[in-house]
This record gives sequence, structure tokens and C-alpha cells, in this order.
Amino acid sequence: MDAKPLSPTVSVAPQIRPEDAAALAAAGFRAVVCNRPDGEGADQPGFEEIERAAREAGLEAAYLPVLSGKVTDEDAARFGALLDRLPGPVLAYCRSGTRSATLWALTAAARGRALPEILAAARAAGYDLGGVARRIANGGRTPTASGEVRHEVVIVGGGAAGIAVASSLKARAPDLDIAILDPADIHYYQPGWTMVGGGIFDPRWTAKTMASLIPPGVAWIKAAVAAFEPENNALILDGCRVVTYGRLIVAPGLKLDWGGIEGLPETLGRNGVTSNYRYDLAPYTWELVRGLRRGTALFTQPPMPIKCAGAPQKAIYLAADHWRQAGVLRDVDIQFCNAGAVLFGVKDYVPALMEYVDRYGIHLNFQETLSRIDGPARTAWFTRTRPDGTAEVVERRFDMIHVVPPQAAPDFLRVSPLADAAGWMDVDPATLRHKRFPGIYGLGDACNAPNAKTAAAARKQAPIVAHNMLRDMGRMQEGDAVYDGYGSCPLTVERGKIVLAEFGYGGRLLPSFPAWLIDGRKPSRLAWLLKERMLPWMYWKAMLRGREWLAKPELTG
Repeated sequence: MDAKPLSPTVSVAPQIRPEDAAALAAAGFRAVVCNRPDGEGADQPGFEEIERAAREAGLEAAYLPVLSGKVTDEDAARFGALLDRLPGPVLAYCRSGTRSATLWALTAAARGRALPEILAAARAAGYDLGGVARRIANGGRTPTASGEVRHEVVIVGGGAAGIAVASSLKARAPDLDIAILDPADIHYYQPGWTMVGGGIFDPRWTAKTMASLIPPGVAWIKAAVAAFEPENNALILDGCRVVTYGRLIVAPGLKLDWGGIEGLPETLGRNGVTSNYRYDLAPYTWELVRGLRRGTALFTQPPMPIKCAGAPQKAIYLAADHWRQAGVLRDVDIQFCNAGAVLFGVKDYVPALMEYVDRYGIHLNFQETLSRIDGPARTAWFTRTRPDGTAEVVERRFDMIHVVPPQAAPDFLRVSPLADAAGWMDVDPATLRHKRFPGIYGLGDACNAPNAKTAAAARKQAPIVAHNMLRDMGRMQEGDAVYDGYGSCPLTVERGKIVLAEFGYGGRLLPSFPAWLIDGRKPSRLAWLLKERMLPWMYWKAMLRGREWLAKPELTG
């Protein structure tokens, strides 16, 4: 007997035997449901035998037989009624557990549980329910009409990567039928939020309407993706609408898991708790920095990967520089609590950063992960990993705390056939084609390519995906375009100077400028001007419009 939990009150299992009843009762179950018709298998005990043993063990038993591969909406409704009637926890079983898991999934969908959560719970239990994803998306009911819309190319995500690749495609093939899928009304220039938190940018400069940025001739489907069906060249949208495609590009960005830190959601934006990772909170960062004259300032960094790995410490340096200029730096205890083991992942830039760490008196606390926060009490708890691998809890008081949340691929991607074992879009790191599904491509933060997750990376990736997709369609004759892992992280070490980190796969330095102009390993005023004046303009006017300045792809052959 191998019971697999799907929820706190329902587990499923392959065929059980009468002698399992006592163990089920001892494990805390109070009822069993049989979803396997009697006589389906030669070695199968009948339900009456199971029912007798269950009652002797103090369990209730119910019989709801379902034919293999033929779970109806009525079956699901009856299963839901049984769950309401029977005492829990309940164990449902069939030959393998799949029919029981399907019944639970349809019931959960009818009761409002989200499709990605249902698929994730089933996958954790060992069941792939992708085949009934459309029914789950339709609230547990069989769709009465497909309502399909088709486009030659569909792009999931209207962020930096999605709009950039759409523009790159249109620049190469103006007649191409393209649709972008994204429910958002506003598009944000997220690299600017560090500057907002440092009192340099107005937050309004970092936001534009999505409608104003969709490239001419590109359709915008204002809806969220619920699931992928790569075997059918189809996407299921919230509400069970279906979009089919000839080619698919997946660029949905990252999910910021604010709820992954206990107590954080209810105190964000209050009690000295802030983050530059949200548009509405970055101004609060600057408010806190300006208002702090003495006390303790905590800055956190979660485990990798995260978008712009340098952003957590950019916030520190700009805050510390303000306190230095205000003459209060010696009265502020600055603590950087970093879940990693090093200050920055590319060692060539660490000496310059360490000079600023020393100058500002920043205390480095490596291998500390924020796990809980109490805003009103101004207290945070961290899990510290000791050198021997054991863990301890560290309590820290604060007057302000800048939090970077843990990050992951969006749920609808993480539980899909397109994901690798860790939940990321599974692409070839050089060509950005999907490793297993022809005609599918990925770019941006949700991919498993081992590059830095930055807007600069998406700027380089967009032309590569555009070229390789058109080549696969027979519309380009040159060789493959190859991505070298380029990413850029302009580290704002003080107001007016930046360490311009540019690197690719394996930490190889990939500077865009000669060292006599900008040496990325040293703080530079010219790099600051690039960040403050040029990069926002390049983002809005070039990258999102198919102008591939400093981004022409390298071709093989």
C-alpha cells in the first residue's frame, strides 16, 4: 500500500488489499473509496472484501467505480459528494491511482483551486494529469466548445524578452503572424527600480502601458496561460480558451514568491520593510533611507537564481552612500545577509566591490537566508548554514530591512511538460531551442540556461531566438545564431559611479567597451552615465523596437 497525499484530506493509491486496512487506520485514514470496477483484473480483490476489512479496522468504505480512461463529469461530481459525506482523511484507490487522482483534480477545480496547484500536487504524488488540463481549467467540466484561435507564432509573456523577440521577428519577417499572450496592462522597466529606491529616478519613468509597446502588426491576447499542450501545439488559457500555434516562444519571466517568507506579505510597505523588486515599494525604500539617521539596516539576498543577482547589493551601496553624504554613516549598522557563499559570482569584480564594503562598513553575513519576519516587532529570523552543513536560526533586529524574495519559474511553466526537473524552461543554452520539443523556444528569466537573469541578457537573446526560429521555418539561410551567455549587471557602488559587470557563461568577461573607455572591473563615472541616461533610452527605443544595437547575433558556419 503506497498512499500519495494530494491534499491534507485526500490521498490516492494503487489497488489496496484487505490486509492493508489496519495499516491505513493506523496511518490516520478514516475512510476509503474504491474507484476500480470489480473484476477489472484477475488478481484484484473485490470491493466487498475491502469493505469488510475496512469496517473491521474502523474505516468507512464507499464504492464509486470508474472505467479506465473514461472519467466523466458526473463521476467527478459524485466523488466530490463522497468527500463531503465521508470522514477524512480519505484514501481513494484504483488500479494505479490515476483515476482517483483525476477525480480529485476535477473536484478541486470545481471548488476553485488553481490549475497549476492541482497539476503540481498530482505531479508530486507521481501522476501526470496534463491530459485533463483543459477540463481542470474549465472548472472540472468537459469543455463544450474549443473556441480555438490560431497564430503562426505565439509568444508567452509581454515583458522585456517577449516584446523584444516579437520586434526582432517583425524586423526580419514583417508579414509573420505573431501574437503575444500577457494579461498585464502595464509594462515596467524593472532595472530602473534600483534607481528609484536610491532617489535617482521617478518611478513613473519606469512604467508604460502594454498597449503602447506591442509592436505594430502583432496581436495582443490579454489573457493568462494556464497550461501547455506541446503535443497538440496548443496553449490553454484561464477560462479554458485554447490558442494553437505553429511555433511557440516562452518568455514569462519569474515568479516572486513573497509568501515564501513567513510574515512578509502582511508587513511589506510598512514597519520599515521594503523591496526594490516591486514598483510600488521602491519609493518606500528611498523614504526609509532618507529617514534613517541611526540604527540597523538589514539587506537580504535569497538563494539563486534571482533576477539581476547584483540588485540586492546595489540597494546597499546607494543607501550607504546617502548616509555617508548625510554624515550619519557611522551611526548606521549595515548588515548584508546573503544566502550565498560569495559577494558576487564573477570573481573579477569582487575586489572593487570589497573596497566599497570596507568603505561603508558593511557587515557580510554569508549563507544566511531570511525565513521569517515580524514587522511590528522589527525582528527578522534567518537560517544560517554552518560550515559543517548543519543549520541554526539567527535573530536580528532592524530599523529598516530591504527584502529580496525567493524566485522561481511561474507555476504554469513549472508543472508543464516544457520544464526541466527543477521547473525551468528546458532550452539548449547556445541556440535557445527547447531540448525536447521542436518548434518551441525560450528566452528570458524563466530559462534554465546558466546565464545571469538580466534585461541585458534578454536583449542579446531576442535576436538569437528570432534568427533560429526563422531558420527552422526555412525563412533564413545562414547558420544558427549562438548565445554566449552574455549578461550585464551595472553595480551602482555610489551615486555617480558604477562597476559595469559584463560576463557570459562560466564567468568569462565580455566587455562591450575597450578598457581605456570603461574598465568594468573598476568604478566608472562613464558607466554611471550609461546606466542613468543611455540604458533606459536603449530599452524603450531600441530593444523593444527591434533595433539590435550591441546585440547582433553571432552565426555559425
